[in-house]
Parts: sequence; structure tokens; C-alpha cells
Amino acid sequence: MTSMRLAQVGLGQWGKNLARNFADLGDLLWLCDVDEAQHADLRQRHPSARLTTSIDDVLADDAVDAVVIATPVPTHHDLARRSLEAGKHVFVEKPPAMRGGELEELCELAEERGRVLMPGHLLLYHPGVKKLKEIVDSGELGDVLYVYGNRQNLGTFRTNENALWSLGVHDLSVLLYLIEEEPSDVRAHGNAFLSQGVEDVVFCYLRFPSGKMAHMHLSWLDPHKIRRITVVGNDRMAVFDDMERERKITVYDNWRTRTGDVYSPTVDATEPLRLECRHFLKLIAGEGDPHKAARDAIAVVRALEQLQASLETVVA
Repeated sequence: MTSMRLAQVGLGQWGKNLARNFADLGDLLWLCDVDEAQHADLRQRHPSARLTTSIDDVLADDAVDAVVIATPVPTHHDLARRSLEAGKHVFVEKPPAMRGGELEELCELAEERGRVLMPGHLLLYHPGVKKLKEIVDSGELGDVLYVYGNRQNLGTFRTNENALWSLGVHDLSVLLYLIEEEPSDVRAHGNAFLSQGVEDVVFCYLRFPSGKMAHMHLSWLDPHKIRRITVVGNDRMAVFDDMERERKITVYDNWRTRTGDVYSPTVDATEPLRLECRHFLKLIAGEGDPHKAARDAIAVVRALEQLQASLETVVA
């Protein structure tokens, strides 16, 4: 298979991780970042790539097959739209838009142009989350009653996006992936303790048409670093804990009496980001449904939008 020719827009901390993977998996032609102070370091890391501060240079190059976008969230929709209009396949970090209608527009544009649009929902490619999904779908837990996520740590304190949009998008994508329903009722409560108008602690509640429920505790104002998803069924419970080195998944048997066995299935140790980047290139190559990931992400953005509206109502 011919090596895919790529351009990356946005080379912050996470963007550098993406560039590392895509440089290994494809041909990284361009690096685009408005911060020229970074260019010397980027040139050293990727000597064969061309550097620019303008996405116009990237989009004007017919040699570029795909654009990878890892810029601040409010810019995602516009940059993805422009890239699709220029005939490029697009990988865009999460969330790909801040409104459900904007993502629907991007999906329609990608389908019209015959291009892949893939949102960067990293956890959906994590072997531990894949294993958790297998366990849920197998019926081993019985009927799922509720799911909850804990994503907490001390810092990094942000000023341009709150804990819901910075942290919640991770767990929300997993909750909807596991439950396979859109929520019928959402509520959010939070507070901005450190930066006015930017909630650093948020609690979210979701109820689904089937009666299942979910909640999320999101915070960067916490003494513990926690990255955990818990699924409670009427027979068993399962926990995905990304902070565990060995026991990523733990299944608890017969939870009603606390007398059952506990076991941890084997989970593949491949880097999730490498799997995610590889999946994007496979979609471009014609393997799999090129539009499913983006269509699935509409529900995530819609729920984020509704939770933000609830958060603002409560704060007001």
C-alpha cells in the first residue's frame, strides 16, 4: 500500500504525540503551527517535513492526502470544514465541533466529497475499553443498570475550556459506546473555583430511554489522578482503570453478596494512540465504514451541548 501523505495542524503537547505516530505510519509532509518559537524543535524532530504558520499552505498542496487537526477546540469545526472542502481526508481531535449541527454539517460534507472524517475519540481504540465492551455485549454482567466515569487529577488548569469539554468528552464517548443509546435527560452541576467562567469541577447525570443511567465526576481540582469507568449489571460489575499498569479490567462476581470471585482478563498493551492513528489510515485505504466514527460522534457532541446548557442554567 502506498504511504499516506499527511499534514498536521497544531503541534502542542498532544499534537506532538500524533505527529510522532503519523510520521511512523505515513509520510508527514507538513507541520503547521502558529507558534513560530516551536518551529526549530519541530524541524529537529521531523527534518523532512515542511513548516508553516498557515493552513492555507497545507490545503494548497495537492500532494497532501489527509490533514490531522490538533488545535484548540473552538477552531476544530472551521479547520475541518476547510480541509474537507479542499478535498482532504480529516482526522480531528475531540470534540470535532461544539454543536451537534456543526458536526452533522461536517459529516454531510465528508460523505458528499467521498472523504474520511474521523474524530479523535482515543478511548474507543483503547484495548481496555474494547475488552470492557466485549464483556458488556457478552451478557456476562447481566442487564446493565448504570455506568459511571471518574476523571480527576490536580491540574492542568485550563482557561479556554471547562472540565466538561476538556475531560468529559473522553468518558462521555465511552459511556455512549457501552450503552448504545442517546440520553433522554441530562443535567450538569459545577463550579469555577480557580478561573472565572471556567468550571474546574463538574458533575453530570444522564438517563437513557431504556432506564439505564450514567454519571461523570470531572475535575482537575482533586488530589488523586483517576481514570476509571465502572459498569454495574444485575449479575456482575466491571471496572476499567487506566491508571492500573497490569489490571486494566477487573470483573466482580455476585456483587449483591460480595462473596463472588474477582478476575482480571488479559488486555493488549499496544499504545491506544497508535491503534487510533492506524485505524484512520485504514479507513482512508478503504477498510471499514469511512463515516461511522463521525456519525457516532454526533451523539457525543449533542450530549456535551445539552450538558453545557444545563450547566449554564444551574450556574445562572
